[in-house]
Amino acid sequence: QVQLVESGGGLVQPGGSLRLSCTASGIIFSIYSMGWYRQAPGKQRELVASISSSGTKHIADPVKGRFTISRDNAKNMVYLQMNNLKPEDTAVYYCNSRYLAKDYWGQGTQVTVSS
Repeated sequence: QVQLVESGGGLVQPGGSLRLSCTASGIIFSIYSMGWYRQAPGKQRELVASISSSGTKHIADPVKGRFTISRDNAKNMVYLQMNNLKPEDTAVYYCNSRYLAKDYWGQGTQVTVSS
């Protein structure tokens, strides 16, 4: 059974930082591309950042320079370091794993940026 479990969300003030973690089980983690998506109320889910099995990273323009993605294949984990958070970063953040036609999602973790 495949499971992706996110953690690390919460309430933070503008300018603050959070680190999201995603632990994967039930997959051969090292061959999967991993990604973080987010969905704000009333908006479509959007890609935030991704990292391929070989370590190639993609960071979406709205968060470029503020967010970084990394992975630890030994721990089956992917991370999203979020710095200089803004109110518009408020959303539910989802972990995603993808390999060929296999596509899995976590249940999401809420990030709220507010003073």
